[in-house]
Amino acid sequence: MLSISDLAGRAAPLSLVLIAALTVSACTPTTGDRMGFASARDETGAVNLERRAYAVEVAKQMRAKRQRVWCVPFARNASGIDIRGNAKTWWSQAKGLYARGHQPKVGAVMAFSATRRNPLGHIAVVSGVDSPRQIRVDHANWERNKVSLDMVVVDVSEKNDWSAVRVMSNPGALGRVYPITGFISKG
Repeated sequence: MLSISDLAGRAAPLSLVLIAALTVSACTPTTGDRMGFASARDETGAVNLERRAYAVEVAKQMRAKRQRVWCVPFARNASGIDIRGNAKTWWSQAKGLYARGHQPKVGAVMAFSATRRNPLGHIAVVSGVDSPRQIRVDHANWERNKVSLDMVVVDVSEKNDWSAVRVMSNPGALGRVYPITGFISKG
């Protein structure tokens, strides 16, 4: 897991150098889907670095203005899936507009179900599929007002159907179980 605040004073891995290099070109929204890109994934199935850089840059600008960084605008910017409203409404709003499923793929938005402890739900963008039961996600506000990149998520559902996950918020330690509604993608 890597947060924006972790970037200062560290030797950046190659992927972060690429993100920084792409930020300048990705900061100006165009018409259409906010960024004018066709997909949240590139042709190789890797995370779209331009979208990711744009989402991170917008979050940085918001934090610099002392504004709250939320999961919904971050996921919309990082994925290109243009849905509005609380995270808990994304699954139902996606019906008929976007593909919905129960298997993760890079660029898809993972929709966390609303719970008593998380009444607005949560969404995150799949940044990598490591194995049939482990993925990585990029998301905002998992830690209050921060962006987390490549955070590990493990499927702990009894049927191996991604209906329940645990998120590695701290290195080496998985958190509590969260219910998942499914994955929303452009196709």
